[in-house]
Amino acid sequence: MSRIYFTITGTNHHYGQEFFEPKMIVRLVKEPDNEVDAEAIKVELEGLGHVGYVANSPYTVAGDSYSAGRLYDKIRDTAEGTVLYVLPKGVLCYVNEEHIVGGNE
Repeated sequence: MSRIYFTITGTNHHYGQEFFEPKMIVRLVKEPDNEVDAEAIKVELEGLGHVGYVANSPYTVAGDSYSAGRLYDKIRDTAEGTVLYVLPKGVLCYVNEEHIVGGNE
């Protein structure tokens, strides 16, 4: 099974992204009641809570990342991911394989 990548954005509205490091585990939480985006996926870190969102715009999705819309049906209501790289405009991560449902592309 190939990895599913995603980008964390919006960190500047929370704690920034300077503290993110490769191999950190992040928690993904679907927000179906989000007033701005019905496919929003919130990103949380233990001890901090909400730290950003999975990118859902072609302008914020890095490299081969899935947008939140593409990722939404591939995870349960919550899932875990692992930080791969900290980039100038986002944090590139992948979904931990055991949290992927329904296969992937």
